Amino acid sequence: MHPNHQIAVNWFKAFNEHQLENLLSLYHDDAEHYSPKLKLRMPETNGLIKGKKALEFWWADAFERLPQLHYKILNIIANDEFVFMEYIRTTPNEPDLQVGEVLVIKDGKIVASRVYHS
Repeated sequence: MHPNHQIAVNWFKAFNEHQLENLLSLYHDDAEHYSPKLKLRMPETNGLIKGKKALEFWWADAFERLPQLHYKILNIIANDEFVFMEYIRTTPNEPDLQVGEVLVIKDGKIVASRVYHS
């Protein structure tokens, strides 16, 4: 298994268990994250946040608002620089959403992530 594949496995475990510190530990301090959900919820960001503090705020809010939020893994493709993750986002009272997410990895840390919705 490629080391970056393991980062994705750890990412899903931390996310699905809502273990914020474990999730944040996978990211570089200056990591960037883009998400259409972020753009809708916090329009002033235009969907892009930077740095661990912003990531912490975003995910802490999501875990609090959506305590049953869960990602079902469909596919993980990893190489030396990128991981592509395909998953189903589920939470009660919302339709399931198919998601693609790209993680950019440098020196064993996620430096950027970008979410795509179907």
